[in-house]
Amino acid sequence: MPPPSLARGAAVNLAARLVTVALGLAILFLVARRGPAVQGAFALFVAFESLLLTLFSGLGLLLARQVSHHGVRPGPLLMALLGAALALGTAAAVPLLGAAALIDAEPYRHLGLLAMAAPFLLLVPTASGLWLGQGRMGALNAPLVAAPLAVLALLLWFTDGELAGVLAVLVAWVVGKSLVGVVTALVAARQTGWADAERDTLRAQWRFVAVIGLTNAVSLLNYRATLFLLERTVGLAEAGVYSVAVQVAELLWLLSSAVTVSAYHRIGAPDALQAAHTTLRAVRINVLATLAAAPLLYLAASALLPRALGDAYDGALLPLALLLPGIAGYAAASSLSAYYTNHRGRPQWSAAIAAVSLALTLAIAAWSVPRFGAAGAALATSLAYTASIALALTWFMRDTGLPWTSLLGIDAARQSPPT
Repeated sequence: MPPPSLARGAAVNLAARLVTVALGLAILFLVARRGPAVQGAFALFVAFESLLLTLFSGLGLLLARQVSHHGVRPGPLLMALLGAALALGTAAAVPLLGAAALIDAEPYRHLGLLAMAAPFLLLVPTASGLWLGQGRMGALNAPLVAAPLAVLALLLWFTDGELAGVLAVLVAWVVGKSLVGVVTALVAARQTGWADAERDTLRAQWRFVAVIGLTNAVSLLNYRATLFLLERTVGLAEAGVYSVAVQVAELLWLLSSAVTVSAYHRIGAPDALQAAHTTLRAVRINVLATLAAAPLLYLAASALLPRALGDAYDGALLPLALLLPGIAGYAAASSLSAYYTNHRGRPQWSAAIAAVSLALTLAIAAWSVPRFGAAGAALATSLAYTASIALALTWFMRDTGLPWTSLLGIDAARQSPPT
């Protein structure tokens, strides 16, 4: 079955992500209403989970690249990668248990929950590489919707409509996502015919997997470093307020993610010129859409956040306003990263851009956070995002050999990018 058109695929992705956002906002409402400190602990715990997932995200992206770029039969590789996900998740549980034993503070004392769930949490991003490489948007998005739905159902069931504290929230989170992980892996294996595992590709491409994991870990730290810095500097409660601003601002990336995921199959095509122009088209759509949506998002947040979450979250509005310009500009990063990872097979290029952004964020935040708190964290993030995406676009245009007019959709000189 051929992949859907870019517009149709983006529409499917956007629809699924809107459902996911609605579920995520429901979870946010239940957690944040218990106070900024509970919200801060939850945000930090989820950041640890995200780091775990990103470190091993290369498993799924290897499968996607082998399917879309090399046209391999996915079943044998899928089984090998699912086995690797279980093994790596089990290994990752050891340092998490150690941290839980050594740190007697929220949410670090509860990292044992994450340790027990770690092998199962890795199954969704690994199995989803099958559908990402095939361009099957419906199958790709099903577990992304199912996970927050399961978490929300467990939250309500565990607490009978009222949260009992941080522990109840975290148990619902890890149990719901683990159940979806197991089901997703079983569905993917069944669709590919329960083939015998083929580990040769994984052995040959382990550097690719490792570099992607490190790249995505640097990117995640780029997104979350200010949250940890804020918690260490001014406390868990202000970090909780800031995490709400971050979560709302990153809703803009729903648009860019929907476009990039639908274009991922085409960006990975062997034809270098096609891949480069598809990437630029996605960049244009992503940046224009997020810039248009940013002021609307701020107006909606100004009207709804204090009413929905309480007066304690009035302080999220200024950081949100400062975050939105950088978040909108950084929407181009997902498509550029897909080009270097899926087409060029050089994820380290994306890592370099993320590392530059992280370094800039920390350098600015070291000065701004002690002085301005959450607003300083937002300002540092926005400035770093803007500078790093300008560097990334310059790098991409030089690497592909395309003229800058191509960024505007004007093909003044159609030069073939390097292979």
